[in-house]
Amino acid sequence: MTSKAEKTTKYIIETVAPIFNKLGYVATSMSDLTEATGLTKGALYGNFENKEALALSAFEYSSKRLLSAIDEQLNTEGTSLEKLFVLTKFYRNYDIFTDELGGCPVLNVGVDAQNNNRLLAAAVRETIKTIEGKIALVLENGVNGNELRLPVTPLQFAKQMYTMLQGAVAMTTITRDRKYLMNTVAYLEVLINREIKK
Repeated sequence: MTSKAEKTTKYIIETVAPIFNKLGYVATSMSDLTEATGLTKGALYGNFENKEALALSAFEYSSKRLLSAIDEQLNTEGTSLEKLFVLTKFYRNYDIFTDELGGCPVLNVGVDAQNNNRLLAAAVRETIKTIEGKIALVLENGVNGNELRLPVTPLQFAKQMYTMLQGAVAMTTITRDRKYLMNTVAYLEVLINREIKK
C-alpha cells in the first residue's frame, strides 16, 4: 500500500515535470512549483533535498514515460522491419505524445541543462544512449534474422536514425510546423525500405 508521503512525492513529480520541461531548470522558480502543486516551499523541500533533486526526479519521470512508450512500440509482435515501422509511426505523432510532458524531455532538458546543470545533462545523455541501444537491438536482430542489411554497425545506424528523428523533433518544436516531423519520418521509411530491407 502506498503511504501518504509516497503519494505526495508522486503527485509533486507528476505535477512539476512538465513545468521543468517547458521552462528549464534555471527559469523554473519555486513560486512556479508551489503555485502548480498548491504546496508550500517547505512541503516541497520536505520531499526533496533541493531544487536540483526535484528537477532530476522530474526528468526521470518524463524519461521513464518516454522509454516505456518506445518499449511498447519495439516489443510488439512482428519482424524487425515491422518494429522499425511501428517506431516511425510513433514518431510521426511524437509531438502529440510529448505535449502533456511539456514537450520532448530529451530535447528540452538536454539543451537547457548543457551549460547549467551537469547532472541533468548526464541523465539526458543516458536516456539517449538507452534509446539508441533499443533501436540497435532491433536492427541487430534484423541482421541476424537475415531480414535487414546494414552498411554500418547496428549501433551506428541506430544513432543516425535517432539523430534524424530528434532533429525533426527540434525543427518541429522551434518552428511549430509538424511538416518537419512528418516529412522526416516519411523519408526515413523510404530509406529503410530502399537501403536496409533485404
